[in-house]
Amino acid sequence: MKRHLLVIGATGKTGRHTTELLLQRGHRVRALVHGLDARAERLAALGAEIVEGDVLDLDSLARATKGIDALYFTYPIRPGLMDATANVAQAAEENEVKAIVNMSQVSARRNTASNAARRHWVAERVLDHAPVPVTHLRPTFFAQWLIDTWADGTGELRLPFADGRHAPIAESDQAKVIAAILEDPAPHAGQIYRLYGAEELDHYEIAEKMSRALGRKVTYVPIGLDEFAAILRGRGASDHLIQHLLAVAVDYREGVFAGTNDLVKTIGGSAPLDVETFIARNRTAFDLPTTI
Repeated sequence: MKRHLLVIGATGKTGRHTTELLLQRGHRVRALVHGLDARAERLAALGAEIVEGDVLDLDSLARATKGIDALYFTYPIRPGLMDATANVAQAAEENEVKAIVNMSQVSARRNTASNAARRHWVAERVLDHAPVPVTHLRPTFFAQWLIDTWADGTGELRLPFADGRHAPIAESDQAKVIAAILEDPAPHAGQIYRLYGAEELDHYEIAEKMSRALGRKVTYVPIGLDEFAAILRGRGASDHLIQHLLAVAVDYREGVFAGTNDLVKTIGGSAPLDVETFIARNRTAFDLPTTI
């Protein structure tokens, strides 16, 4: 059955892949964007209905949700999550949206040291109390993290993760799960899904796989939290993001990001990408300047 679906943050990491996948499957997709830039124009060319708005503006969000069957909600690591979540819940109720897929994070819990992760946990509870069925997604670190933290030209991954482990997950694999739930939300209502990539690795193993995919030596260099904070400041990261990343670095060392399961395959329909395949498919990104 073809559905009318809203993707909030449609030009972002998971939003873009989700929008493209839903369009390929023949659904009507409304894409909520902040502005009509090249990314929005590309989605429009693929058939998306582009709507300018902001989740922090309830009226624009209410307009965007009119006539929508289900929506995907994601919000970046920046202040405003609680207001955005309340607005999504209100707009969805007003317009009788039948389901919400909410992007949270694997470290979301009440007692976390990360302000952002704690707010994600509270945001989940806010949506749980709304009269709209919701499914929460808690992915581990995105495979995109390897691009975002790449020290261009040095061949080093300087990160404060010690010998902790996780299974990097590609945005495209998350999109498969998001799309599947939006297409048939009822079996997933009320669920919290932890999402993982193909294989749990430490960063020494990740560096080895990156070396093979890139054809040049990549070295993991464990660093302390102070050095990591200095690196983030040098890249222009906000205080809010730095506080979050320092806290989750400790979580990572303590195993919060570790684990595997088969949900990408069982819900999304295909096995997730492994690290070498992801790196190979994004080969040119490792020749670009680093941003965070």
